[in-house]
Amino acid sequence: MRLLGAFGSKKSERELSAEIESHLQMHVDDNLRAGMTPVEARRRAVIALGSVEGTKEAYRDRRGLPAIESLVRDVRYGIRTLVKSPGFAVAGIVILGLGIGVNTAIFTVVNAVVLRPLPFADADRIVRLWHTPPQSTFAGMDVFPLSPANFIDWEAQSDVFERMAIYRGGRWTLTGQGEPDAVVVYRGSAALLPILGVQPMLGRGFARSEDNEGGPRTALLVNSFWRTRFGGDQSVIGRTITLDRRPYTVIGIVPDLPAFMENVNVFVPLSWTPRERATRANHNYRGIAKLKPGIDVVRANADMTAISKRLEAQYPEDNKDWGALVRPLQEDMIGDVRSSLMVLLGSVALVLLVACANLANLMLVRTHGRAREIAVRGALGASRLRVVQQLLAEGAVLGIGGGAVGFAAAYFGVGLLKTAFAAALPRANEVAVDTGVLGFTAAIAVTAGLVAAFFPAWQLSGRDANEALKIGPGRGNSAGGDGKVRNVLVVSEVALALMLLVGAGLLMRSLTSLRGVNPGFDASHVWTGTLQVPEAKYQTPEMRNQFFDRVAQRVRALPGVESAAWIDNVPLQGGSTQYVAVEGQPAMKESEMPVVAVRLPSPGYFTTAKIPFVSGRDFTEADGFGTTRVMIVSEKTAERFFPGQDPIGRHITLTMMTKEPSEIVGVVREVKLGSLDASAADSETAVYAPAAQFAHNGSTLVARTTADPSLLTRSVVAAVRAIDPEQPVLNVQTLDEVVEESLGQRPLAMLLLSAFAALALLLATVGIYSVLAYTVRQRVREIGIRMALGAPVKGLLGMIVVEGLKPTLAGVGLGLVMAAALVRVMETLLFGVSRYDPGTFSVVALLMLAVGIVATLVPAYRATRVDPIVTLRSE
Repeated sequence: MRLLGAFGSKKSERELSAEIESHLQMHVDDNLRAGMTPVEARRRAVIALGSVEGTKEAYRDRRGLPAIESLVRDVRYGIRTLVKSPGFAVAGIVILGLGIGVNTAIFTVVNAVVLRPLPFADADRIVRLWHTPPQSTFAGMDVFPLSPANFIDWEAQSDVFERMAIYRGGRWTLTGQGEPDAVVVYRGSAALLPILGVQPMLGRGFARSEDNEGGPRTALLVNSFWRTRFGGDQSVIGRTITLDRRPYTVIGIVPDLPAFMENVNVFVPLSWTPRERATRANHNYRGIAKLKPGIDVVRANADMTAISKRLEAQYPEDNKDWGALVRPLQEDMIGDVRSSLMVLLGSVALVLLVACANLANLMLVRTHGRAREIAVRGALGASRLRVVQQLLAEGAVLGIGGGAVGFAAAYFGVGLLKTAFAAALPRANEVAVDTGVLGFTAAIAVTAGLVAAFFPAWQLSGRDANEALKIGPGRGNSAGGDGKVRNVLVVSEVALALMLLVGAGLLMRSLTSLRGVNPGFDASHVWTGTLQVPEAKYQTPEMRNQFFDRVAQRVRALPGVESAAWIDNVPLQGGSTQYVAVEGQPAMKESEMPVVAVRLPSPGYFTTAKIPFVSGRDFTEADGFGTTRVMIVSEKTAERFFPGQDPIGRHITLTMMTKEPSEIVGVVREVKLGSLDASAADSETAVYAPAAQFAHNGSTLVARTTADPSLLTRSVVAAVRAIDPEQPVLNVQTLDEVVEESLGQRPLAMLLLSAFAALALLLATVGIYSVLAYTVRQRVREIGIRMALGAPVKGLLGMIVVEGLKPTLAGVGLGLVMAAALVRVMETLLFGVSRYDPGTFSVVALLMLAVGIVATLVPAYRATRVDPIVTLRSE
């Protein structure tokens, strides 16, 4: 009942007033009967009864909860006050809304990717399994895919895992169900889905016996794929579908999978042959496992390291210096994205602080105009804490209004972030505004409003009441304490904005440097698309080579195509790395051999990609299957293996593909195969072998055009379908898009950070302007007197500009120090620029000063337009 009383209705207030008035009237009647005049009778009655408002307060305290009731009244009063000042209210809500909106949007992403557990049962026990390669041959690589034989031994010898699974993904061609389609197929062991806690919605899962060759070919369809491709028809279970020209019987339907399996369409069993099970040197699989209860990652890593040591001793030829790594699945998925998101989250936090400082300045100016009102409250007995509470309530109301605006902006902004981040962001499909985000928004909204209101409230409530009461209505008082607080807030705004500008500037310069890197090829006007042919249909290397050759010939004949060729992987999209044996070097175990990047192009590829030759020749049609093996190497390869010698005519053997050595017939310039930011020392040593000389069933068509390459897609698809109507064309991109995609999160991080910095700069500019404009208004009389006494306009202008620039200069100095201390967290995002780049720091400092000068000029100009006669008359 006391809680309900705290929210007393108007009716109860009217009843309370009526009751007090009746008691007062009784005293009046008694005094009238005693012979007093009506005026004297009422005066004596009021004195006898005591403070009417005090009596009401005492009654309210007994009726409800005083603190809650006081808060409710303060909020109501704050709303009424803000309604009477709509300009201030809208400005405050918009300022906070901008800061809260960007914070909510970025927090939504961080919450989904970093903070929220993976949507699997016992997600904290699910881990990723990796090999750790020997640094002598794989320098700089922390992890490496698994080999089948090593995984089998890990599974047999480890006692820290409840279950272990291995899998690999790829695109297979689905035919016989309408248009041919390339679907994402995961070939995995029977424990894969049970580890994730995934059970079939319909049918059954895989049996352990299906991991080995000889069992029936079975398949599990993912729910969304089943519904879109098969219309949700339950009778599909038991039916046969054709994947890569092989029949598979559908045995079940599994739910849509989030996280790292969000794009998969079909699961099929491993069905390893005895040869695959015995493979140790070929690393093409990924592994996951589920820890036993009570086992942590540290113990699991110790167990796997011990097993790796035993396998190294048992199989030194293949396993020398190969280790194992156990990493929590969520941590493994996030990877380097965490650092980028944390930088963005820190950036928007700075934007919110700038917004709070800006609003605090506005509230300080506004509450200063209410000095007499607050002084009267104090004179009537209101405590300082009570006054502060009232002003904080107004700040909280502004914060809630800003939170509503920010939440609405973030709701739409999150969609844009998902679209922009989709390629580089794990769990992008899980990014959504939910109750947790709503709670976060509410918390920062109220907190921001309270923080913005605290300094003005505390400053003003502590002012001497007598001094405040001496100020006439409509006149301000340029109190020194107020000026100091305002200047401190401006310094804070400038410093925070400068930090963001430095971060954005460094990322901008880094991205410019990265885009200026010579990749070793010409990406302009190049179309690319991948074809994956089924081995069941194209069973021999000759058949596959003939198919690829026919497609290339048809594409070369298309209008606007200058040249066309094949390669297994275009630059910057990964590819194979293999051991090689080099002529003239002593024989060694395969695990101790040097490693090179291997690419398989067709004749004409180097011309199409415009990769220049240093010496030798290109591949020709004569370098086909069954002919003498030949090879083209990069300059770095030649320098590494044949220093100071002519490599033409020397031999290198790709030991994992053939025992026959390949003769070097050409040397080409270095190409960035892995990433643009690899230094010359870290870039891969590359060799190129003719695609026609090695068995392969997938390649990327590369076509150079005279016009927009994106317009070529329809013609290429038609050319392919004319040869094989069941063959889909995958991963269509221009080579420019491949290069841009290789930049990863940097462009988006730069764009967002630049936007946040621009917002902070705008808020800081408004802050500088508003403070100086208010100061000028307070000093109108002083300026009028100075002008009346003959002060030159230039002198007044300079005085006001200098005064306005003082906090700006202080903010620039503080911001440079803070930026130098905090840019270390951005180091992983930088390329080709020092984190303490003097050019960036200097340009940003000058920009901030220029903004400060511009922000002071308008109030300074207005000050010089003051008419001294009008000003003095008004006084």
